[in-house]
Amino acid sequence: MDLAGLLNRTVVAIEKINRGRKGFATDGEEHQGRLDYEPGISLAAAAFAEARKTADPKTIMLAEEAFLEQELEYCGEADTFTRSSLKTALQSFDDALLSLEAVEDAAGYKTADKTWPHTPKYRTRDYPRDAFHLACMSHKTRLQNVLRSPGINLAEKAVLEQRAANMDAARHSY
Repeated sequence: MDLAGLLNRTVVAIEKINRGRKGFATDGEEHQGRLDYEPGISLAAAAFAEARKTADPKTIMLAEEAFLEQELEYCGEADTFTRSSLKTALQSFDDALLSLEAVEDAAGYKTADKTWPHTPKYRTRDYPRDAFHLACMSHKTRLQNVLRSPGINLAEKAVLEQRAANMDAARHSY
């Protein structure tokens, strides 16, 4: 699997989705909006499905991070609530990627594991609930909250559900 190609398709998908949304909101541009939006949603769905098939936590996280970075870029400056949420998600993904680096070395991971409490509250399948697990769990919650919003079409909901499922897949393969 070509990671650079996957990330590029993810970025192109959100660009198309954004152009489509703007078209829907502009009188006379609705048709062009649909011509951008629908292929963007399809491309996003395919990219997230491809990321999940790899069963590689880093690939899954990088695809989601690329999508979030583009969402932040297209988010209006006045939308402070959403911008704050996206920035928080991106920071947690940076921390998660650092956790991935730490666990690449099994000896380093065993040492790091000693620094985490061993009570169930702080564990996931007998592993520390570290930055990687926390990033996946909080982002899945963020996506599920968006899914509860009225007015989101079924195609976009399917992509949101795929992204939430990818967070579970990343955690389980971590």
